[in-house]
Amino acid sequence: MTIFRPIKEEELQMIMEWRMRPDITKFMYTDPQLTLEMQRKWFHSLKGRKDMFSFMIEVDGIPSGILNITDIDYKNHRCSWGYYMAVKEKRSLPLAMAIEWNLYDYVFDELGMHKLEGEIFYFNKAVLRIHQMCGSEIEGELKDHIYKNGQFCDVTVTGILKEQWEVIKKNRNYEKIQFDVCC
Repeated sequence: MTIFRPIKEEELQMIMEWRMRPDITKFMYTDPQLTLEMQRKWFHSLKGRKDMFSFMIEVDGIPSGILNITDIDYKNHRCSWGYYMAVKEKRSLPLAMAIEWNLYDYVFDELGMHKLEGEIFYFNKAVLRIHQMCGSEIEGELKDHIYKNGQFCDVTVTGILKEQWEVIKKNRNYEKIQFDVCC
């Protein structure tokens, strides 16, 4: 069973270690050198925010990754997202698709958004393909958008609209994942 739940303060050390792993940061814009104090500051900055939510992805009772919903724009009814699975043994295509589809449900039905968008490094073809399999479309390419590891990297922008998801989800059977938004 998978759930999305609030991050606990006692998990900050683990999250910090995940966030600095090369296999995780390879696909992120930054390669941070974090401290536990920096993690605590980030954790406390989440409280009361309405423009960003971070969830622990828990699989079979094991904290396994992080899901972020960011840039929540209630005026224009759009937001962005990203996630990573740190526990390699929990990674799978069915789980990745269930995470994405449940995210769509949450963003469109609970947050009232019209559009969900994401940015993926151009070289991350596997994740781009998963997004497309889930219903997101490529909206464009951002050339030399991120400077990382001594080189400029292109970024692919994806998006899905609520109306698109409503049509697609009629033909999808997926594990329902609970969003626990309560502390």
